[in-house]
Amino acid sequence: MSMSLDGRKIIATNRKAKHDYFLEDRFEAGIALKGPEIKSIRAGRVSLREAYVQVDGEEAWLVNAHIAPYDPASKMNHDPRRRRKLLLHKRQIHKLYDQVTQKGYTIIPTTLYLSSGKAKIEIALAKGKRKYDKRREIAKRDAEREMARSTSRRGRS
Repeated sequence: MSMSLDGRKIIATNRKAKHDYFLEDRFEAGIALKGPEIKSIRAGRVSLREAYVQVDGEEAWLVNAHIAPYDPASKMNHDPRRRRKLLLHKRQIHKLYDQVTQKGYTIIPTTLYLSSGKAKIEIALAKGKRKYDKRREIAKRDAEREMARSTSRRGRS
């Protein structure tokens, strides 16, 4: 968990998202949670690794995000991978639905954070990368790292 510059307390990030997808439009959404779920989120017991967003034209749902059960609330606990409703404006839902019905687009969660004590999630409209796109990106990153190393070596001598 870490604090960002705008007062958000970042709980979980989906690090595979940038590797597997081209991220385009981003949206901030609230999440409809049950009682003990927010306590698990505050404790940082969340995984977005296999999560995605489903839009049915009227509502948006966070699917397959893992929020661990909160042990002190054993009787009231939830299914860790249950579908959770995302709180978005109708305009945003319709825009996402229009994009997802096009070929190749999906919606994935990128970051889960607390803002003013409320759990928020950043979701992104994404297009899948092909294997050669991933290889090209890795090669570019390695080349940039090597250039940075060589310039820092010159400065030391």
